Amino acid sequence: MPPAKRNARSPKRRRAPKAGRAATRKRNAGKLFEALVALQARLRAPNGCPWDREQTHDTLRPYLIEEAYEVLDALDSGDANHIAEELGDLLLQVVFHAQLGAEAGRFDIADVIQQIHTKLVRRHPHVFGKVKVDTAEQVLKKWEELKAEERAGKQASKSAQGKQATVPASVLDAVSRTLPALLEAQQLTRKAAKVGFDWREPAQVLDKLPEEAAELLVAVALNDRVQMEEEVGDLLFVCVNVARLLNLDSEIALKKANLKFARRFRQMEQTATGRGQQLSKLSADQLEALWTEAKRTESEKVS
Repeated sequence: MPPAKRNARSPKRRRAPKAGRAATRKRNAGKLFEALVALQARLRAPNGCPWDREQTHDTLRPYLIEEAYEVLDALDSGDANHIAEELGDLLLQVVFHAQLGAEAGRFDIADVIQQIHTKLVRRHPHVFGKVKVDTAEQVLKKWEELKAEERAGKQASKSAQGKQATVPASVLDAVSRTLPALLEAQQLTRKAAKVGFDWREPAQVLDKLPEEAAELLVAVALNDRVQMEEEVGDLLFVCVNVARLLNLDSEIALKKANLKFARRFRQMEQTATGRGQQLSKLSADQLEALWTEAKRTESEKVS
């Protein structure tokens, strides 16, 4: 059976430990992790779960994205148990992919852990070495410098082995093309900004919004769908840059806007139902009035 979420595969959750048991929880973390790895291997074994045995790196891709977004949703809730649960589901995806790698003889969970451990030590010379930094901005700058050195090292290694080098020819090549569009736009512009190609302040980008909106209106007047799509994209791209310059994440900002819209729309539905009305049979003015009422109700609850 292929359920979208398979919490049963995780070790049984315990109640949140008291402060006095914090040390015990830390000591047991390694054993619990080993048990999770063993559990996933058991599910992939010949006499394991048919659904687990059918999965590949490709078939698991949607679950990885889904679980990451559910972690973000849990973080917004502030519910500690919910956050722990969703982080567990995300961790399971890492363990699952590592199990597939182990079965293929390519890599295992130990390789995954060793890679990130080594990388963190290497990229924090201000903690584990003699490099001195005073601000978070200096840390990020050093991080990018170290990444560039790592790419150059990989290029030299492949050249020495007679392999074709795959080092990015552009600073933008490090941005994955599989990212959601808003996140990709934010990453692309962030990379460009690191070499100085950027606006100085949010107000400069906001000035672009009327310009892009006007170009979209022209495309709409011409009924040119290709141009309309392009101009809508430009408008969204400007908004992403506004968020980035304000040190906000556009993906998260839009998710919250989506939640707000859904919350208010459901309030409209509830209000209409309570009055014996159907939204589909109301006029535009009546719908607007319900929307305004939903906003006012929400505001009163907050205050």
